[in-house]
Amino acid sequence: MSVHTLKPAQDVKWPAEWVAGLPEALEQLQHWAQFRPLHCALRHKRHGRWYAWRWIDALRDVERLADGLRQHGFGQYSRLLVSGAFEPNLLLLALAAEATGGQVLTLADTLEPSALHGQIWRLRPTHAYVPDCQQLQHWLTVVGSSSAPQVLISDQQVPGSEVVAFTRLLGPVEPLQRLNRWWQPAGETALWSEEGTRWQGGLAVLLEQWLNSGQGLQCAPRRPMAG
Repeated sequence: MSVHTLKPAQDVKWPAEWVAGLPEALEQLQHWAQFRPLHCALRHKRHGRWYAWRWIDALRDVERLADGLRQHGFGQYSRLLVSGAFEPNLLLLALAAEATGGQVLTLADTLEPSALHGQIWRLRPTHAYVPDCQQLQHWLTVVGSSSAPQVLISDQQVPGSEVVAFTRLLGPVEPLQRLNRWWQPAGETALWSEEGTRWQGGLAVLLEQWLNSGQGLQCAPRRPMAG
């Protein structure tokens, strides 16, 4: 992919915002991966099954995602916009974007297509991550416009579209490597999150609380897709 000059974002304000504290968050992740590599860092229930990441797993996934982003043209002159629930994929991808030297913004995941189009025009993301199926459909309505991101990433499969699957960025992972890893030292508490990018300032707060404390973070189960 060719390198493009990053157009400046126009007057970033809520429901969009820059994510503060990412360099420190990445350093803290590296710290815990070194000193508590086998302790549980993240837990998430998907499709009725619990998945978990140790600190070393989380750091390795960030490194793999950073490589995947670079392969899709992301670098220091790129801007990633994330919109959705605070789940492991979103958290790790934001940290991976920081690892490549790019910019990261959040956008509330409650916008209708007309408002979304205006925000995308103002924010000028080169890459975007939208895990939710309904919001992804809204995003697909602006694909092809001059302000649309060059790369749209999602957990959802959209046949016939150019949406890049999150798993493609991450690369091959043995399913059992993430499944049912529920080990936790006795007496160790975990943080809980059921928020998303609709919470103003939320991603920075969550990353700070999680990575400064070194506690595991349990994310709310993913909502089943409608029909």
